[in-house]
Amino acid sequence: MANILSIQSHVAYGHVGNAAAEPALHALGHQVWPVHTVSLSNHPGHGGWRGRFAAPEEVTEIVRGLEERGFLARCAALLGGYLGDPAMGPALLDAAARVKHANPDALFCCDPVMGDVNSGFFVRPGIPEFFRDAVPGIADIMIPNAFELAYLAGIAIDEADALRLGAEALRARGPGIVIATGGRAADGEVATLGLDPAGAWRLRCPWIEDAPGNGAGDLFAAIFLGRYLECRDAARAAALAVAATHAVLADAAARGLAEIDPIAMAGEISVPPRLFEVERLG
Repeated sequence: MANILSIQSHVAYGHVGNAAAEPALHALGHQVWPVHTVSLSNHPGHGGWRGRFAAPEEVTEIVRGLEERGFLARCAALLGGYLGDPAMGPALLDAAARVKHANPDALFCCDPVMGDVNSGFFVRPGIPEFFRDAVPGIADIMIPNAFELAYLAGIAIDEADALRLGAEALRARGPGIVIATGGRAADGEVATLGLDPAGAWRLRCPWIEDAPGNGAGDLFAAIFLGRYLECRDAARAAALAVAATHAVLADAAARGLAEIDPIAMAGEISVPPRLFEVERLG
Protein backbone atom coordinates (compact mmCIF):
# COMPACT_ATOMS: atom_id res chain seq x y z
CA MET A 1 0.00 0.00 0.00
CA ALA A 2 1.23 3.49 -0.86
CA ASN A 3 0.09 6.99 0.13
CA ILE A 4 -0.58 9.13 -2.94
CA LEU A 5 -1.22 12.88 -2.90
CA SER A 6 -3.56 13.59 -5.80
CA ILE A 7 -3.96 17.22 -6.92
CA GLN A 8 -6.58 17.52 -9.65
CA SER A 9 -10.24 18.24 -10.31
CA HIS A 10 -13.26 16.87 -8.49
CA VAL A 11 -16.89 16.49 -9.54
CA ALA A 12 -19.90 15.60 -7.41
CA TYR A 13 -21.53 13.64 -10.25
CA GLY A 14 -19.55 11.27 -12.43
CA HIS A 15 -15.96 10.11 -12.50
CA VAL A 16 -13.26 12.45 -13.75
CA GLY A 17 -10.17 13.80 -11.97
CA ASN A 18 -10.01 12.76 -8.34
CA ALA A 19 -13.47 11.19 -8.65
CA ALA A 20 -11.89 8.71 -11.09
CA ALA A 21 -8.47 8.40 -9.43
CA GLU A 22 -9.68 7.75 -5.89
CA PRO A 23 -11.87 4.68 -6.52
CA ALA A 24 -9.27 3.21 -8.89
CA LEU A 25 -6.41 3.60 -6.43
CA HIS A 26 -8.57 2.37 -3.57
CA ALA A 27 -9.34 -0.75 -5.64
CA LEU A 28 -5.59 -1.37 -5.82
CA GLY A 29 -5.24 -0.97 -2.06
CA HIS A 30 -3.60 2.47 -2.00
CA GLN A 31 -4.43 5.46 0.19
CA VAL A 32 -5.32 8.69 -1.62
CA TRP A 33 -4.91 12.18 -0.17
CA PRO A 34 -7.11 14.23 -2.55
CA VAL A 35 -6.65 17.96 -3.00
CA HIS A 36 -9.09 19.52 -5.46
CA THR A 37 -8.12 22.19 -7.98
CA VAL A 38 -11.78 22.65 -8.92
CA SER A 39 -15.00 21.44 -7.28
CA LEU A 40 -17.81 21.16 -9.81
CA SER A 41 -21.27 19.64 -9.97
CA ASN A 42 -20.22 17.59 -13.03
CA HIS A 43 -17.75 17.70 -15.90
CA PRO A 44 -18.57 20.24 -18.64
CA GLY A 45 -19.32 17.51 -21.17
CA HIS A 46 -22.85 17.38 -19.76
CA GLY A 47 -23.54 20.80 -21.23
CA GLY A 48 -22.99 22.99 -18.21
CA TRP A 49 -21.84 22.94 -14.63
CA ARG A 50 -21.83 24.81 -11.35
CA GLY A 51 -19.11 25.06 -8.76
CA ARG A 52 -15.84 26.89 -8.32
CA PHE A 53 -12.16 26.87 -9.11
CA ALA A 54 -9.99 26.61 -6.02
CA ALA A 55 -7.54 29.40 -5.20
CA PRO A 56 -3.91 28.27 -5.58
CA GLU A 57 -3.13 29.40 -2.04
CA GLU A 58 -5.83 27.05 -0.75
CA VAL A 59 -4.05 24.07 -2.33
CA THR A 60 -0.72 25.27 -0.96
CA GLU A 61 -2.18 25.66 2.53
CA ILE A 62 -3.49 22.11 2.52
CA VAL A 63 -0.15 20.73 1.37
CA ARG A 64 1.65 22.82 3.99
CA GLY A 65 -0.65 21.36 6.64
CA LEU A 66 0.34 17.86 5.55
CA GLU A 67 3.98 18.90 5.60
CA GLU A 68 3.87 20.48 9.06
CA ARG A 69 2.44 17.33 10.59
CA GLY A 70 5.04 15.09 9.01
CA PHE A 71 2.62 13.31 6.72
CA LEU A 72 4.52 14.11 3.51
CA ALA A 73 7.42 11.95 4.69
CA ARG A 74 5.05 9.00 4.21
CA CYS A 75 3.91 10.12 0.74
CA ALA A 76 5.13 7.82 -2.04
CA ALA A 77 3.96 9.94 -4.98
CA LEU A 78 2.24 13.09 -6.16
CA LEU A 79 -0.27 12.70 -8.97
CA GLY A 80 -1.04 15.96 -10.77
CA GLY A 81 -3.82 16.47 -13.31
CA TYR A 82 -6.41 19.10 -14.29
CA LEU A 83 -5.45 22.53 -12.96
CA GLY A 84 -8.44 24.74 -13.75
CA ASP A 85 -6.50 28.00 -13.59
CA PRO A 86 -2.96 28.64 -14.87
CA ALA A 87 -2.13 30.19 -11.49
CA MET A 88 -2.50 26.68 -10.05
CA GLY A 89 0.67 25.59 -11.88
CA PRO A 90 3.14 27.07 -9.36
CA ALA A 91 1.08 25.54 -6.54
CA LEU A 92 1.49 22.11 -8.14
CA LEU A 93 5.25 22.57 -8.47
CA ASP A 94 5.44 23.82 -4.89
CA ALA A 95 3.64 20.68 -3.76
CA ALA A 96 6.08 18.53 -5.73
CA ALA A 97 9.03 20.28 -4.10
CA ARG A 98 7.57 19.84 -0.61
CA VAL A 99 6.84 16.15 -1.19
CA LYS A 100 10.34 15.48 -2.52
CA HIS A 101 11.94 17.43 0.32
CA ALA A 102 10.07 15.31 2.85
CA ASN A 103 10.67 12.06 0.94
CA PRO A 104 13.43 12.18 -1.71
CA ASP A 105 12.26 8.83 -3.07
CA ALA A 106 8.75 10.11 -3.83
CA LEU A 107 7.65 10.35 -7.47
CA PHE A 108 5.96 13.22 -9.28
CA CYS A 109 3.61 11.81 -11.91
CA CYS A 110 1.92 14.40 -14.14
CA ASP A 111 -1.07 13.85 -16.37
CA PRO A 112 -0.90 17.10 -18.40
CA VAL A 113 -4.62 17.58 -18.95
CA MET A 114 -5.07 20.07 -21.79
CA GLY A 115 -7.32 18.65 -24.50
CA ASP A 116 -7.84 15.88 -27.02
CA VAL A 117 -8.12 15.30 -30.74
CA ASN A 118 -11.89 15.72 -30.75
CA SER A 119 -12.22 18.97 -28.80
CA GLY A 120 -8.79 20.56 -29.13
CA PHE A 121 -7.68 22.52 -26.07
CA PHE A 122 -10.34 22.74 -23.37
CA VAL A 123 -8.29 24.51 -20.69
CA ARG A 124 -7.58 28.16 -20.05
CA PRO A 125 -4.73 29.92 -21.86
CA GLY A 126 -1.47 29.57 -19.96
CA ILE A 127 -2.06 25.99 -18.83
CA PRO A 128 -0.67 24.31 -21.98
CA GLU A 129 2.39 26.56 -21.77
CA PHE A 130 2.88 25.61 -18.12
CA PHE A 131 2.80 21.89 -18.88
CA ARG A 132 5.13 22.39 -21.84
CA ASP A 133 7.67 24.72 -20.27
CA ALA A 134 7.71 24.10 -16.51
CA VAL A 135 6.80 20.46 -15.88
CA PRO A 136 9.08 18.23 -18.02
CA GLY A 137 12.23 19.20 -16.13
CA ILE A 138 10.62 18.33 -12.78
CA ALA A 139 8.25 15.39 -13.35
CA ASP A 140 9.48 11.82 -13.00
CA ILE A 141 6.58 10.49 -15.09
CA MET A 142 4.42 12.20 -17.71
CA ILE A 143 1.32 10.63 -19.24
CA PRO A 144 -0.02 12.76 -22.14
CA ASN A 145 -2.53 11.62 -24.73
CA ALA A 146 -1.57 11.88 -28.39
CA PHE A 147 -2.98 15.40 -28.77
CA GLU A 148 -1.19 16.65 -25.66
CA LEU A 149 2.04 14.94 -26.66
CA ALA A 150 2.02 16.66 -30.04
CA TYR A 151 1.87 20.03 -28.28
CA LEU A 152 4.47 19.16 -25.64
CA ALA A 153 6.90 17.78 -28.21
CA GLY A 154 6.17 20.39 -30.87
CA ILE A 155 5.61 17.84 -33.64
CA ALA A 156 2.63 16.52 -35.57
CA ILE A 157 1.34 13.15 -34.38
CA ASP A 158 -1.15 11.67 -36.79
CA GLU A 159 -0.42 7.94 -36.47
CA ALA A 160 0.68 5.44 -33.84
CA ASP A 161 4.32 5.29 -34.98
CA ALA A 162 4.67 9.03 -34.46
CA LEU A 163 4.00 8.54 -30.77
CA ARG A 164 7.54 7.30 -30.35
CA LEU A 165 9.11 10.42 -31.87
CA GLY A 166 7.00 12.62 -29.62
CA ALA A 167 7.70 10.55 -26.54
CA GLU A 168 11.44 10.60 -27.24
CA ALA A 169 11.38 14.38 -27.65
CA LEU A 170 9.50 14.82 -24.38
CA ARG A 171 11.63 12.35 -22.43
CA ALA A 172 14.78 14.15 -23.58
CA ARG A 173 13.55 17.17 -21.61
CA GLY A 174 13.50 15.41 -18.25
CA PRO A 175 10.91 12.80 -17.26
CA GLY A 176 12.43 9.36 -16.88
CA ILE A 177 9.18 7.70 -17.96
CA VAL A 178 6.82 8.92 -20.69
CA ILE A 179 3.59 7.05 -21.43
CA ALA A 180 1.77 8.27 -24.55
CA THR A 181 -1.84 7.17 -24.84
CA GLY A 182 -4.55 7.32 -27.47
CA GLY A 183 -2.57 6.71 -30.65
CA ARG A 184 -4.77 5.34 -33.44
CA ALA A 185 -3.19 2.51 -35.42
CA ALA A 186 -3.97 1.85 -39.09
CA ASP A 187 -6.08 -1.17 -38.18
CA GLY A 188 -8.29 0.91 -35.90
CA GLU A 189 -6.71 -0.26 -32.67
CA VAL A 190 -5.57 2.15 -29.97
CA ALA A 191 -1.86 2.28 -29.17
CA THR A 192 -0.16 3.14 -25.91
CA LEU A 193 3.57 3.74 -26.18
CA GLY A 194 6.05 3.93 -23.34
CA LEU A 195 9.62 5.04 -22.92
CA ASP A 196 11.67 4.33 -19.82
CA PRO A 197 15.38 3.82 -19.09
CA ALA A 198 15.11 0.22 -20.38
CA GLY A 199 13.83 1.24 -23.83
CA ALA A 200 10.61 1.62 -25.77
CA TRP A 201 7.53 -0.60 -25.89
CA ARG A 202 3.98 -0.51 -27.15
CA LEU A 203 0.58 -1.97 -26.34
CA ARG A 204 -2.38 -2.22 -28.67
CA CYS A 205 -6.00 -2.83 -27.74
CA PRO A 206 -9.30 -2.65 -29.63
CA TRP A 207 -11.10 0.65 -29.98
CA ILE A 208 -14.43 0.61 -28.13
CA GLU A 209 -17.29 2.31 -29.93
CA ASP A 210 -19.65 4.43 -27.84
CA ALA A 211 -17.41 4.38 -24.76
CA PRO A 212 -17.45 7.62 -22.74
CA GLY A 213 -14.20 9.50 -23.17
CA ASN A 214 -14.31 11.74 -20.11
CA GLY A 215 -12.29 10.38 -17.23
CA ALA A 216 -10.53 7.63 -19.15
CA GLY A 217 -7.17 9.43 -19.09
CA ASP A 218 -7.53 10.27 -15.40
CA LEU A 219 -8.35 6.64 -14.68
CA PHE A 220 -5.39 5.33 -16.70
CA ALA A 221 -2.90 7.70 -15.07
CA ALA A 222 -4.03 6.73 -11.58
CA ILE A 223 -3.92 3.00 -12.29
CA PHE A 224 -0.52 3.27 -13.96
CA LEU A 225 0.95 5.14 -11.01
CA GLY A 226 -0.57 2.75 -8.50
CA ARG A 227 0.76 -0.26 -10.37
CA TYR A 228 4.17 1.29 -10.92
CA LEU A 229 4.55 1.92 -7.20
CA GLU A 230 3.86 -1.79 -6.69
CA CYS A 231 6.22 -3.28 -9.28
CA ARG A 232 8.62 -0.52 -10.46
CA ASP A 233 8.25 -1.92 -13.98
CA ALA A 234 6.75 0.67 -16.33
CA ALA A 235 5.81 -1.79 -19.08
CA ARG A 236 4.09 -4.12 -16.62
CA ALA A 237 2.30 -1.21 -14.95
CA ALA A 238 1.12 0.10 -18.33
CA ALA A 239 -0.12 -3.35 -19.39
CA LEU A 240 -2.23 -3.59 -16.23
CA ALA A 241 -3.47 0.00 -16.63
CA VAL A 242 -4.43 -0.51 -20.28
CA ALA A 243 -6.24 -3.75 -19.41
CA ALA A 244 -8.17 -2.21 -16.52
CA THR A 245 -9.07 0.96 -18.43
CA HIS A 246 -10.22 -1.10 -21.41
CA ALA A 247 -12.44 -3.19 -19.13
CA VAL A 248 -13.99 -0.08 -17.54
CA LEU A 249 -14.67 1.50 -20.94
CA ALA A 250 -16.12 -1.73 -22.36
CA ASP A 251 -18.44 -1.98 -19.36
CA ALA A 252 -19.67 1.60 -19.79
CA ALA A 253 -20.26 1.07 -23.52
CA ALA A 254 -22.12 -2.20 -22.93
CA ARG A 255 -24.37 -0.57 -20.33
CA GLY A 256 -24.94 2.57 -22.40
CA LEU A 257 -23.47 4.81 -19.71
CA ALA A 258 -22.45 8.43 -20.23
CA GLU A 259 -19.84 8.07 -17.46
CA ILE A 260 -17.25 5.45 -16.63
CA ASP A 261 -18.04 3.49 -13.47
CA PRO A 262 -14.79 2.61 -11.64
CA ILE A 263 -16.69 1.79 -8.44
CA ALA A 264 -18.73 -1.00 -10.03
CA MET A 265 -15.58 -2.18 -11.82
CA ALA A 266 -13.30 -2.25 -8.78
CA GLY A 267 -12.79 -5.99 -9.14
CA GLU A 268 -11.76 -5.68 -12.80
CA ILE A 269 -9.42 -2.80 -11.96
CA SER A 270 -7.75 -4.98 -9.37
CA VAL A 271 -7.72 -8.13 -11.54
CA PRO A 272 -8.19 -7.21 -15.23
CA PRO A 273 -10.02 -9.89 -17.22
CA ARG A 274 -7.76 -9.56 -20.26
CA LEU A 275 -4.15 -8.47 -20.67
CA PHE A 276 -2.72 -7.13 -23.92
CA GLU A 277 0.74 -8.03 -25.17
CA VAL A 278 3.67 -5.69 -24.56
CA GLU A 279 5.64 -5.26 -27.80
CA ARG A 280 9.27 -4.34 -27.16
CA LEU A 281 10.58 -1.77 -29.64
CA GLY A 282 14.18 -1.60 -28.47
